Amino acid sequence: MKEAHFASLVKTGFLAGAALVLAFALMLFPKEALDASTRGLEMWWHVVFPSLLPFFIVSELLIGFGVVSFIGVLLEPLMRPLFSVPGIGGFVWAMGLASGNPAGAKLAVRMRQQEKVTRIEGERLAAFTNSSNPLFIFGAIAVGFFHDAALGMVLAIAHYGGNVLVGLSMRFYGVSETDERSRSKKGLQLKDAFLLLHEERLKDGRTLGKLLGDAVRSSIQTLLLIGGFIILFSVLNEMLSLLGVLSLVAFAVQQLFSLVALPPELAKPFLAGLFEITIGAEQISSTDGVSIWFQLIVVSFILGFGGFSVQAQVASILTESDLRFRPFFFARFLHGVFAALLAALLFKPLYKPNAHETGSFGANAPALFGERIWEWLAAYGGIITLCALLYFIFANARVLLRETD
Repeated sequence: MKEAHFASLVKTGFLAGAALVLAFALMLFPKEALDASTRGLEMWWHVVFPSLLPFFIVSELLIGFGVVSFIGVLLEPLMRPLFSVPGIGGFVWAMGLASGNPAGAKLAVRMRQQEKVTRIEGERLAAFTNSSNPLFIFGAIAVGFFHDAALGMVLAIAHYGGNVLVGLSMRFYGVSETDERSRSKKGLQLKDAFLLLHEERLKDGRTLGKLLGDAVRSSIQTLLLIGGFIILFSVLNEMLSLLGVLSLVAFAVQQLFSLVALPPELAKPFLAGLFEITIGAEQISSTDGVSIWFQLIVVSFILGFGGFSVQAQVASILTESDLRFRPFFFARFLHGVFAALLAALLFKPLYKPNAHETGSFGANAPALFGERIWEWLAAYGGIITLCALLYFIFANARVLLRETD
C-alpha cells in the first residue's frame, strides 16, 4: 500500500511539474505558441472538421435507423472467424477507414453503449478500426508534402494492410475473457436481417428530425473535442522543441535508428510525428539528403501509430464507456511496425515515379482524386465549418429555451 501511495504521489508531482513547465514555456514563447495554435486550428478548420462531419452524422443516422444491425447480421460469418468480433464490426471498420481517426473508436464506444459488443470485443474493434483516411494519405501526405502522387498507393496499401494484420493479431486478445455466448453466434438470412433492422428502428423511436438533430449535435461536440486536442499537441510539440527537450530525446532515438539502419537525420521529425502526424510527416518529407525509401518507412510508422494527439482523442472518447485504453495503445504500436515493414517491402514493386502519366483512369486515379478533394477542402472547408458551428449554436440555444420554458 505504501509503495502504491508513493507511486501515486510521484505521478501527481510529475504531472503538476509538467503543467508548470508548459505554462512557463507559453509565457516565455507567446508568439511561437500562437503560431503553433494557428497551424493546428487551420488544419482542423479547413480539413478535419468538414471531412469528418458528414461521416459522423451518417454513422449516427445508420445506427438510429437500424442499418448497423442489418449489416452486422450479414457480416457475422466474415468478421467473427477473422477478427473475433460481431458482424457490426464490419460497419465500424468501413466507417473508420473512410472517415479516419478517431471515428473507429467513437463507433466502437457507441456499439458498447448499446451492448451490441462485449467489453473485449469493443476493445478489439477500437484497436483495429482506427486509421488515417484515404484523403489524408493521398491528398496531404503524398501530394501535399512529398509532391509525388505515386507514393499515395504505397502508403495506403501499407497502412490498410497493417490495419488488417492488427485485426488478425488482436483476435487473440482477451480470449480467456470471451464468453461462449459471443463465440457461438452465427449469421442469419437476409429476411431475418431486414426484420432486425425494422425492430431496431422501432426500438429507437426518434422521429427523423429528432434523429438528425441529435446526430449533428453529437458529431459537432466530438469534432470540437478533436480540434482542442489537435491545437494542444501542436503547441506542446512546439514548446518541447523550443525548450530543447526534443533535441535531448532525439539523441537517444538516433542511437535506436542506427541499430535498425535508419538515417539519424529522421530522428527529430520522427519525434514530432509521435506527437502529431501532420507535423511529423511534413518535417520528414522536407528532410534533405535522405532516401525517399527511408522517409516512407518512418512516415508509415507514424501513420500507423497515430501520434499522441490521436491517442489522446481516443482516450477521451473511451472514457464514455468501460473500454480500456491500453489495448488500443498496444495496437497502435503494432500497426506502426506492420505498416513500416510493408512500406519497406512494397516500395520497389509498387512505386512508379512517372505514375502521373497513366491518366485519371490509371493506377494514379485515387491520388488525383485525393488531390482534388484536398484542394476543394482547403478552399471551402472553412465555410462548411463556420456554417455547421452556427447551426450548432442555434440548435443548442433552441433546446435551452425549451428547457427554461
